Amino acid sequence: MAARIREDDELTETHEINVTPFIDVILVLLIIFMVAAPLSTVDVEVDLPASNAPQAQRPEKPIFLSVTADRAIHLGEDTVAAGALAGALDAITAGDRTTRVFVRADKALAYGDLMEAMNALRAAGYLKIALVGLESVPQP
Repeated sequence: MAARIREDDELTETHEINVTPFIDVILVLLIIFMVAAPLSTVDVEVDLPASNAPQAQRPEKPIFLSVTADRAIHLGEDTVAAGALAGALDAITAGDRTTRVFVRADKALAYGDLMEAMNALRAAGYLKIALVGLESVPQP
């Protein structure tokens, strides 16, 4: 509690809350968390394993979009520019945007480059995207 001294030497109690120490503690905790938050993220290089999910039923004539290590986009066996992807897909699917597109990407391709290809598919209106991977062999 705080006390005030008056001219007549009488001590009186004040009933005001002093919030300055509370604010100081909160600001110190805020700074600690701001410094500690980036340290809690994990920067680990990951070599993604093959999938062991059961193989899905393959359509009669699947559409494969392949992205090679040099960032070239191939629709089937034809090389397609990123800007012409929507037109090439519409020509193959006859404008049916509910068709599933199977995306294959080289293992050496950067994750961001794969996301650019998937964003190009989404911008073209093809939302059914399936990622193709190698079938893993279970270890004994």
